[in-house]
Amino acid sequence: MKARNILAGTAALTLAAAPAIAQVDLDRAAAPVAGESDATGTGIVLGVLAVAAIIAGIVIAADDSEDFPVSA
Repeated sequence: MKARNILAGTAALTLAAAPAIAQVDLDRAAAPVAGESDATGTGIVLGVLAVAAIIAGIVIAADDSEDFPVSA
């Protein structure tokens, strides 16, 4: 019963606050840029590393070695 009352109060609060939140202006101005970014090549490097990790995972998964550990 207590949880039902809390949920009803929360629902009423969100319905009452929705129009006020919809009126808020969230447009933000961009900060001025003084020069070029130094991180221009990081996307390419991360892409190459991701492809290398995928290929390494495929090679490891496709390894057909039958060297299973044997306990004595």
